[in-house]
Amino acid sequence: MLKLYTARNSICTQKVFITLDEKSIPYEMQNVNLFTNEQYSPEYLKLNPKGVVPTLVDDDKAVVESTLICEYLDETHPQKPLMPADAFSRTRMRLWSKLIDEQIFEATREISFSAHFRYKMQNMTEEQRQVRFANVGDPERRARFLSTYEHGVESPYVFQAIGHFEKAFKAMDVALADGGPWLVGAGYTLGDINMVPYVARLAYLDLLDIWIADRPRLQDWWQRAKARPSTIEAIDNRLTQDETDEMKTYGSKLRDAIARRRAEYLSTAKL
Repeated sequence: MLKLYTARNSICTQKVFITLDEKSIPYEMQNVNLFTNEQYSPEYLKLNPKGVVPTLVDDDKAVVESTLICEYLDETHPQKPLMPADAFSRTRMRLWSKLIDEQIFEATREISFSAHFRYKMQNMTEEQRQVRFANVGDPERRARFLSTYEHGVESPYVFQAIGHFEKAFKAMDVALADGGPWLVGAGYTLGDINMVPYVARLAYLDLLDIWIADRPRLQDWWQRAKARPSTIEAIDNRLTQDETDEMKTYGSKLRDAIARRRAEYLSTAKL
């Protein structure tokens, strides 16, 4: 039996949940409490030296990194494949995975953090905050963490995040115009699955329409994607009402500032 280590409202794990559900793969789940630093326990670090979620354990083999976990699941459970059959289409699919791993993951983290996790940090004791900062590990990630904590939406990293989403949605719009109804043509693939949780997070924060209000193809893609049973099961059904209310409450407070900073980005991008 597969065992998946996850955390509450973990976006990276959500795409693994979607993959598992699309392929009807049975598994056990183990929650890791990130706010009490369970991810840094010696036992967990043996499975995932980076101290992040998700981690998939298949018998005695630990598979880390959500993108790799999804491909591992598709290869080891070939029923209902989620990767295209031809090499060129698989390359196109992996471009969306690459976009997530290199830009959109961090972009979503900065916007999510500035929206509501920042307020949770503010309610911690100074000692608890310093433990969180100290355990970040990577200096670049710590710098982003501190900047977003101190400056919120005005952090340069949040501005960068807004720009990354703008470029991603533009690329998605082009891809959908080139065929569709999915990002790599007629079939729903890991390319779409990679994007869904990150788009969903913006929707839960009441911020998504800032980017897609004038992009009907993206609106149609999102309506199809969020209506899939795997999306509902992997994301909607796993969130509590308190969590969804919290995201909307804190995200809504940032709408004007996010829209303003997007306008700033667009004016800069035209220069």
